Amino acid sequence: MKNLLKLVLMLFVFANTFSAMGQQEPLDRNYFQLSPRIGYDFPTYKNNTPYIDYKGGIDLGLSLDYYWNWFGLGFDFDYIKNQPESTYPTTDLYASDGLTPINTFRVSEDNITRMFYGIGPNAQFRNKSGTFKTELNTRFGFASIDGGRTYLEGTSTLGTTPLNFHAGYKDSGVFTFKGQVRFTYFLSKNFGVHAGAYYMKHFGVQELNESGISAMYHPFSSGTGSVGEPINELDANPLLRDESCDCDISSVGIFAGVTFKLNKMENVCPVCKEDHMPHCCTTCGCGVTVTAKDKFSGIVLPNTDVVLTDLNGNIVQTGTTNTYGVVVFNDVVEDNYIIKGQLYNIDLLEGSIAKEEFKNCQKESSGIQKTILYTNEKFILKGNVLECNTDEGIQGVDIILKDKTKASQKNTLSNAEGDFIFHLTQESTFVLNGRKNGYYSNEVEVSTGWYNRDTTLFIDLEMCVDPCGKAIKLDNINFDLDKAEILPISIPDLQRVVKLMRDNPSIQVEMSSHTDSQGSDAYNKQLSQRRADATVNYIASQGISRDRLIARGAGESELKNTKCENNVPCTDDEHRVNRRTEFKVVCF
Repeated sequence: MKNLLKLVLMLFVFANTFSAMGQQEPLDRNYFQLSPRIGYDFPTYKNNTPYIDYKGGIDLGLSLDYYWNWFGLGFDFDYIKNQPESTYPTTDLYASDGLTPINTFRVSEDNITRMFYGIGPNAQFRNKSGTFKTELNTRFGFASIDGGRTYLEGTSTLGTTPLNFHAGYKDSGVFTFKGQVRFTYFLSKNFGVHAGAYYMKHFGVQELNESGISAMYHPFSSGTGSVGEPINELDANPLLRDESCDCDISSVGIFAGVTFKLNKMENVCPVCKEDHMPHCCTTCGCGVTVTAKDKFSGIVLPNTDVVLTDLNGNIVQTGTTNTYGVVVFNDVVEDNYIIKGQLYNIDLLEGSIAKEEFKNCQKESSGIQKTILYTNEKFILKGNVLECNTDEGIQGVDIILKDKTKASQKNTLSNAEGDFIFHLTQESTFVLNGRKNGYYSNEVEVSTGWYNRDTTLFIDLEMCVDPCGKAIKLDNINFDLDKAEILPISIPDLQRVVKLMRDNPSIQVEMSSHTDSQGSDAYNKQLSQRRADATVNYIASQGISRDRLIARGAGESELKNTKCENNVPCTDDEHRVNRRTEFKVVCF
């Protein structure tokens, strides 16, 4: 009766929850739901042993449900463990002679394990926001019930007396019904927490029979002893049950857990919530796959911005092509559309989708396929500017592009990764130079005459800039012994410095000449200064303002090979390391 009242109360709460929800949103369709849980079970065992109380225990469960809409089908597994407890009175208990007290007792109580497997229909209701839902689950199946042997015996001076016994259960095919209500709150679209309650009933559970006995207890009568104190006196014979009881076992429980919603997104149209796969539908829309290509070379175009508009120019969806030149627009509703694309500020040839094409979409699982073309005949120069001798891109470098054929010039700034873009006409030669405060660079030449537009669209270029103040060695600036005249072998390196200064009119160059440690310090200082002056004089003779040139004779004060100091024997090759000319850029 107690369990029945609990079940009625559960159903009352369930019904009131439904009525409070009112109108609900359209439910997601065709999805699985997995709900592990942990709870506590309160059992009621009916058998022929009146002096056993069955305590509550843990319930570990798992539900797997499939919902078509508000209606579904589910499977439940429950693992339940309960503990029997002998309640036979052991206080002031006397043997059947009424005089001998029983004062020593021994009890054994084995746990009972129940495992239930069931399947049955579900019903669900959801609130307007879709965050909360209530489910009613019914399950029919079979359970295995094992354990529960309980035995109590007492010992007096007259001997040992069995007092209370139940052989327990071992039945693996018990027909079982389970009714369950579950409340779920979704923290996200596919994950939530739940709590609920259940009622479970096992029908006709077979008891074990041990040595011809399934249950036994020793009757007793209550009375008073010789001094008037209350006692329980054993009757002469115990009551034995040799036939097993096919009695029912029932329980109620509460639980909590988590819920994982496994949406079959590929089967559900997100617009009309109908199952239309593997084909798309005119009501919900189709997938439109757009590929961007170069008209001349056939190269696919990554990073192309694509826009889908209606005939009035209203934007419907936007996207950017991936590394394969593809962008996909999902759930495009049947209509007439224009497809526009743009790559590095150059518009692609527009494409279109006619309303009639959506009918073919229903027959093709791949949806609608479209291609838009890049028709500009110019090359795309994809440049990257780095700090010289590193792989670090430099941001904010002013890249100057000069067209030597048309005597025109363009500028752009490198981005955070050092990347920049230019569009180059065919059959022209271009010169690039990078400028930034604290940096300088040489010019880099590119000729589009080296490339064929029918096979190539992108021209990759890497250039570098050096920080000001960095000393750069000139390997071929050599002088005869004890001389300061410029040798012909030195001219190419000096012309390199001349070109650098012409390319970067805002820089100043310091030319430093160094000697080895052979000879006196004073003489080496004078010799290196004469050599530095000669170097500067040559650069100035090439049209570079002397105000931008600094001549510095360092002598032997800055040895690279510090091992070869004064009076230290070294080979000529070891001394040669210290005989060098360097230039250092000074940025204004």
